[in-house]
Amino acid sequence: MPQRAQNTRICRDCDGFATAAITTGTRHADGTRATLTITCPTCKGTGHAIPAAALTRTR
Repeated sequence: MPQRAQNTRICRDCDGFATAAITTGTRHADGTRATLTITCPTCKGTGHAIPAAALTRTR
């Protein structure tokens, strides 16, 4: 019997790559590159989207 893969919703803004390291063009004193780590503001760095039903409030 085949196993089904979980259907996780991937963030539409970052396409699942929630964190990116961007080089600034400068180098540190030891020769390594200076980088900035940026996270996706939509998914807050998780890479997964929250279903719309979870965003609504119920009473």
